[in-house]
Amino acid sequence: MPLGNPYPMHERWQGLFGNYLTTSFVDILRAQSPEAFPPAAFQGWSAPSLDAQGPLLVPRGTTILALRYLDGVIVAGDRQATEGYQVAHRRIEKVYKADDHSAIAIAGAAGPSIEMARLFQTELEHYEKVEGDGLSLEGKANKLAQMIRMNLPAAMQGLVVVPIFAGFDLKRGEGRIFKYDITGGRYEETEYYATGSGGKDARTTLKKLYRSGCSRSDGVRMTAEALVDAAEEDVGTGGPDPIHGIYPSMKVITRTGFEEVPEAEVRSQCDAVLAARREANSQGAKSG
Repeated sequence: MPLGNPYPMHERWQGLFGNYLTTSFVDILRAQSPEAFPPAAFQGWSAPSLDAQGPLLVPRGTTILALRYLDGVIVAGDRQATEGYQVAHRRIEKVYKADDHSAIAIAGAAGPSIEMARLFQTELEHYEKVEGDGLSLEGKANKLAQMIRMNLPAAMQGLVVVPIFAGFDLKRGEGRIFKYDITGGRYEETEYYATGSGGKDARTTLKKLYRSGCSRSDGVRMTAEALVDAAEEDVGTGGPDPIHGIYPSMKVITRTGFEEVPEAEVRSQCDAVLAARREANSQGAKSG
């Protein structure tokens, strides 16, 4: 964009980028303050060193998923992060607001994943301030693909970041879901998707339960069912924990914006899933 544009420009940016104002906050950060650039996520770490205890362990987020429903999309994740065979965190947040109409859910190495989610938020805010208008949902998905591609050196050393990006497309009037591979390959899913260590089990459940055009309540129930199944089959996924009051994190994105599903609603649906399974097991024991 020429210097005559109506949007303010920091003097140092002019020297860094010549006659054009970059819309990429990542480019500015790398050029102006490389010491602040997240090395873990975007420049590659040296391979973890071995010691007497074995390889250095990195906390990892596990299961995340997204599904479309009648009014938009639901994005969710369990709350557990693992470190080898141990639980590293029981209340980690895996779903982050990207902007008013989109969200990013993270799986993989926890530190780089969280850094990428936060930098992605800043990148979208910066673009909107510079251009005076936000990126399209397609543009946001492409921007995230570029950031994942920049993480490839670290991913080759085990610090993998594999997010799900979802949001409400205001132009098309519908929710959309994007998945990625570690090289930055971007693919769109039309109904639902789940990834992480328990992703396969969650997808199996959604394959059986999912109905196109379902209500929000049904969508939250299917999400709870999928995460409970993932927790039962995958040791890395944390299931509902009524004793400690820990339940999955769920967000919804519609035409009106980003909204967190109230914890009471999530708890109610998870408790209903667990109660139905206890009843089924009880009936099975009686009939046996």
